[in-house]
This record gives sequence, structure tokens and C-alpha cells, in this order.
Amino acid sequence: MAAILSLMVVMGFMMVGEWVSTRSRAYVPSVFITALLFLIGFWTIVPKNIVPAASFGTAFIQITQAVLLVHMGTLMDLKLLLKQWRAVVIALSGVVGTIILTMGIGRLFFNWHTIVASVPPLTGGLVAAFLMTAGLKAQHITALVAFPVAMFVMHSMLGYPLTAWMLKRESRRLLKNRQAVAIVVTDDAETARATVNTAAQVPAGDVPTADTSVRLPKFKIRAWHLPAAYDTSAFMLFKVAAVTGLAEETAQLMHGVVNQYIVCLIFGVIAHQLGFLENAVLEKAGVFHWLMYGLLAYIFANLNIVKISMLSGILVPIVTLIVLGVLGMFIASSLLARPLGFSHEMAFASALTALFGFPADYIVTHEVTEIMGTTPDERQYLLDQILPKMLVGGFATVSVASVVIASIFLKIL
Repeated sequence: MAAILSLMVVMGFMMVGEWVSTRSRAYVPSVFITALLFLIGFWTIVPKNIVPAASFGTAFIQITQAVLLVHMGTLMDLKLLLKQWRAVVIALSGVVGTIILTMGIGRLFFNWHTIVASVPPLTGGLVAAFLMTAGLKAQHITALVAFPVAMFVMHSMLGYPLTAWMLKRESRRLLKNRQAVAIVVTDDAETARATVNTAAQVPAGDVPTADTSVRLPKFKIRAWHLPAAYDTSAFMLFKVAAVTGLAEETAQLMHGVVNQYIVCLIFGVIAHQLGFLENAVLEKAGVFHWLMYGLLAYIFANLNIVKISMLSGILVPIVTLIVLGVLGMFIASSLLARPLGFSHEMAFASALTALFGFPADYIVTHEVTEIMGTTPDERQYLLDQILPKMLVGGFATVSVASVVIASIFLKIL
């Protein structure tokens, strides 16, 4: 009974956070509300061990962290990455700008360990927050465990509204430019549709004279696709477990030269490109949300060490580093916007994906396009223009850079 009650409380906190976020149209992040509920709960009547009591203990997390990174590899399309390379460059430049300002200027105000423990979630969202908390615990540096959690929770309060604002400005610009362009109507519906789709993918000012799209060979091995009756959730999970196990064995053979989570991510990408793993495999298997809720709960469980007296010591450096980090993203993205054919708004929004990544970038983009587009055609046009850049930027930072940066920062603590 205690386990069921614990699970009910944990999921109740998650539920309230999602409801508030939905009601506020994502201006109030769900992670902030959920973290606040955990914090108040730990200060009052919620037991400190409620998360492991709800089944999200150490054994669960050891499985979760690896398989989720393999899953994230299945979300990455190499052709899309190549096609949207400008978004990748801008997003990664934002990460560099964040690190330079926080490590440079931040070092003048705060000690080294505080900065190193806090900065990775600014450049990799949830993934970096988890890796840092797990790494700090493994190194028995429990005094700093609250910093990456607090950073992950607090930066979303600025990141979500700021990203939505940038995307709204970009949507207005796109719609204004679209209305100013003369639309050539032809009797051939297929030709007209192809013209619109092609125009939607060409940056402002670019006039293609030939087919410049990157053509990659198809590596999909169709033999892996079984009839639907046999392609069950158990089969999908078996394949994920096999890839994860192979990745972890490979990481052990490398003796820590390459972080095991980077290896899991790479193996996920390879297995997906070879056709062994489906797109978003854990979602198709029906376990993705359960694993994500468990991961979030495990991260928020670290708030049980935070006391009211500690908040003043945490909030000042966290807020300062958030401001410096976002300023670094803005400066870096602004410098590259014009050379790479992006508007300043779109470039800054692409850089901001480092704060949260998928699925938040997908959700925010859809919400903005639903609000800004007055017709289904306009909404689809905005999605075609904005969503690929946001998704690729988030994959490059949260899926790849976050693991690399968190691994490096754990070594320089």
C-alpha cells in the first residue's frame, strides 16, 4: 500500500505540473511546478524516500538512463542534420557562448565548483541535469547535488517564455514576407504544391538554380521489419536492450576514454540508421513516458536535501549564471544569424533549444504556430519553416553536446 500511495503522490505532482503548463500555454513550465511541489512536500509531510518507494530507485535509473539515450539516437535523422546544418552551427555556437560567459564572468563572482556543477543543465537541459546529479553522487560531492537540479528547474522559467516570444516574432516576419510575395496560380495542383513546398525550405534571399539537396544512400535494412503480429512491444524492448547492452560492453572496453552515455547515443543512431530500431522506438513500445516520469522523479528527489536556509545560497548564483548563459546564447546567435541566412529571432530561438530540447521544442513550436497561423495553410507553412530548425538544434545540443559537456565537467570538478 505504501508503494502505491508513493506512486500516486509522485504522479500527482507530475500531473499538476502538466495541467498548469497546459493552462498557461507553456508560459509556466511543468517542471517548475512539479519541482516546487516536491520541494514543499519535502519541507512538510512528504517522506524523503518517496521516489524510490514509488519504484523509481537506483536499479530502475541504471536501466533508464542508458535506454533513453539509445532512444534519443532513434530520434536523430542524419539527412535532416545535414540539411539543417545552419541550425546545428547556431545552436552549438550558443552553447559555446554560454560556457564562455558563465565560466569567464561567473568565475569572478562564484567559486569553481559552483559554476561547474550548475552550468551543464544550461547547455543540455534534462539530460545534463541527470548526468551531473548522478556524477556528483558517484563522487560523493553531495553538497553540490542541488545545484544542477535547481538550474534545470529555474532556467525553464526564462527559457520557455523567451523561446515562445522569439518564435512569435519570427512567425510574424514569415507571414508578412509570405503575403508580400506574389503567388503564381497554376492549373497544375501538383506543380503548385511543389512550388510552395520548395519555397518553404529556401532561406530568405536564396534563389536556387539547381537541385542542391543532399542525396544520401538509404541504409535501411528492411529485413528487420517483421509482420505487425510479431512486431510487439516486447520485441522492440528486446532490440533496445540488445543495443544498450552492446553499447555498455563497448564503453567498458574503452576503459572510460569515451563516456558510456555517448556510446549509447552513438549506438542508438547507428541502429536507427541501419533500420534495426524504429523511429522513437520507446514511444512505439509504449514505455517512453513511464521512463521519462521516472527520470524526472529521480532528479526531483535530489531536492530532499535542500533546506529553506540553503535557498539564498543557491538562488543568487543560479539566477546570475542563467542571465549570463542566456546572454551568451544571444550574442553568439546574433553574430552568426546574418552570415547563415537566419533572422535574429530564429537564430536566438535555435540557440535557446539547449535549455530544454525535445519534446519541449516540439511542443512550444506547435503552440506558437497554432496561435499565429489563422488558416491551416498558414500553420503548416510556419511549421515547415520553423520546426526542422528547432528540432535539429535541440538534438544537437541536448542529445549530443549535453552528454559531452556533462562528461567533461564531471572530470574537471
